[in-house]
Amino acid sequence: MILHDLISYDVLRIIWWLLLGIVLVGFAVMDGFDLGTGMLLPFVGKTDLERRIVINTVGPVWEGNQVWLILAGGAIFAAWPQLYAVSFSGFYIAMFLVLVGIILRPVGFKYRSKRESKTWRSTWDWLLFVGGFVPSLIFGVAMGNVLQGVPFEIKPDMQVFYRGSFFGLLNPFAILCGVLSIVMLLTHGASWLAVKTDDPIFSRVRKIGMITGVLTTILYGLCGLLLNLATTGYHITGGVVANGPSNPLMKQVATNASGWLDNYHQTPILWLVPIIGLVAPLLAVACLAMRKPVLAIIANGLGIAGIIASVGVAMFPFILPSTIDPVMSLTVWDSSSSHFTLFVMLIVAVIFVPTVLAYTSWVYKILWGKVSVKTIEGNKQSY
Repeated sequence: MILHDLISYDVLRIIWWLLLGIVLVGFAVMDGFDLGTGMLLPFVGKTDLERRIVINTVGPVWEGNQVWLILAGGAIFAAWPQLYAVSFSGFYIAMFLVLVGIILRPVGFKYRSKRESKTWRSTWDWLLFVGGFVPSLIFGVAMGNVLQGVPFEIKPDMQVFYRGSFFGLLNPFAILCGVLSIVMLLTHGASWLAVKTDDPIFSRVRKIGMITGVLTTILYGLCGLLLNLATTGYHITGGVVANGPSNPLMKQVATNASGWLDNYHQTPILWLVPIIGLVAPLLAVACLAMRKPVLAIIANGLGIAGIIASVGVAMFPFILPSTIDPVMSLTVWDSSSSHFTLFVMLIVAVIFVPTVLAYTSWVYKILWGKVSVKTIEGNKQSY
């Protein structure tokens, strides 16, 4: 028996679909509070010293949190090459804007305090705001477009062509999803700052987090309602072989007017996933109201996981629908890498993902505690 036959092709595809979801959730939860903190910076720090405190709550950890984004990009490239081809070519301008936002963060951290000028520092504070706002918005917009379907086609020789435009991505539903992403990560950033700071910053972020937490639940519910009232769902009617070759053109697909609710109707226990997405942000609000910030960030993290996971659960087995021809849509069963590639990647993941988690846990343990004026003044390496 060949070694990679120990795990069948269809099982490996499911495993990598799950791993991709876990990595995306990991990025949103771990790097999400960095993005949220950047967006909050100009508003919760009233003095230069307060803004330095805000920056230094994420300064030591943001680079490590970026690993989740690298893992997500690598997983899509290696495990789902056709998904990578469509998303990284069709969403090219959007990806470029995300990259600009991500680049602004380290530059802002490093250069902000190089000069005493108030104008200089204020400018970098707003650039750090942009570095948090733009990726948060774009990621939400991208998710909204994935749910609606993307205008791409696949030729018989498996070449992928994106037929849309950047401004076509900025449709009302996608923008609503982008706003949801922003308030969701603002709540996460506020919860993080509540954990890491004392008054007066604590009181400010506590109030903001309570407002954005409620907005997260409202906007998530509105997105779900609009999705299933005004969006077409997809389902496979035949032709798919779960352990067959990766050829999206071999299946038959039909659309339905009930949106993406089929999986929930067939397996009612799956309703727990969006329920978590609805309820957990409100639990975070309650925890902030009770001055329990650690519980608040855990609750909001669960909410983020529920919101992202509900998309994957609703769409399964589709990972990127095509609006040009539903048959060309990419699914778990027909757009993955080879059996051998997925197996080798799984071995690598089993070795290195626990290593990343262990290192990350150690870093947070070492750096645990609040950032204060004393912390800033006593550390020459602080931002």
